[in-house]
Amino acid sequence: MACVRNESLRLPFFLQYYRALGVTDFLFVDNGSDDGTLALLSDQPDVSLWSTDAGYKAARFGLDWVTWLQMRYASGKWCLTVDADELLVFSGDADRTLSHLTEALEAEGQIAFGALMLDLYSEGPVGGISYVAGQNPLEVLTHFDAGPYRATRQMPKENLWVLGGVRERVFFPDAPERGPTLNKLPLVKWNWRYAYVNSTHAILPRNLNRFYDGPGDTRPCGVLLHTKFLADVIGRSCEEKQRKQHFHQPEAYADYYDHVAASPTLCSEGSIRYEGADQLIALGLMSGERGA
Repeated sequence: MACVRNESLRLPFFLQYYRALGVTDFLFVDNGSDDGTLALLSDQPDVSLWSTDAGYKAARFGLDWVTWLQMRYASGKWCLTVDADELLVFSGDADRTLSHLTEALEAEGQIAFGALMLDLYSEGPVGGISYVAGQNPLEVLTHFDAGPYRATRQMPKENLWVLGGVRERVFFPDAPERGPTLNKLPLVKWNWRYAYVNSTHAILPRNLNRFYDGPGDTRPCGVLLHTKFLADVIGRSCEEKQRKQHFHQPEAYADYYDHVAASPTLCSEGSIRYEGADQLIALGLMSGERGA
């Protein structure tokens, strides 16, 4: 499941990546794309496509559209809900598909699989990145922040709240509470009674939120590699500042959009070059295989 807008740059590799992990059915909602995204998705034999020009914010940031599809088509099935700039990694993913993962989860009685959203970035300025559609974004987004990350629980939904990482370091050093929430529950054995509340950061019924405790959790969990910081993020930031569709109080984030549009260099002396899932396990950012 994914809600997209103007993602023709990322979708070719996104589809290739998840097909390799064993995804057989993609359900997309397109929200007013004008960059060829609709035509690209319409040509895919394993894609079902819906489109709307309605307001993204008014639809609970797209969740109302996706929730309807989940209720109608996903009940009783394992459902992976991600953005076009998110690539899921998990222990053994070089040799195992998502079906292997979900079989292992069901054997342990775990019906939701959590992940840390890990921002990747290049060594130089954001605007200097050269990337073409279909290319593996990890070839140009080579580094990440290994920490610090902080996890707390929020009531009454008992949802996790993980903060930290590069966006806090660069964009919100003086107001860390304004930084993005970095935990998600992207993979769930769906039931028509379930509903995401805030992107895939929180879910109802609330007991599902307890299936992930953030970095350091020893239960099966993964990482969503976040490929937001390709060069197109500059134009997107300028557009989203005007559209005001991505925050409950978009005016409060005008300075954030301006900072991104200024093409900052996110890499620092403490940045680490990405090497794969085993590295993330060693750093405690996700869990390894049981018994490994």
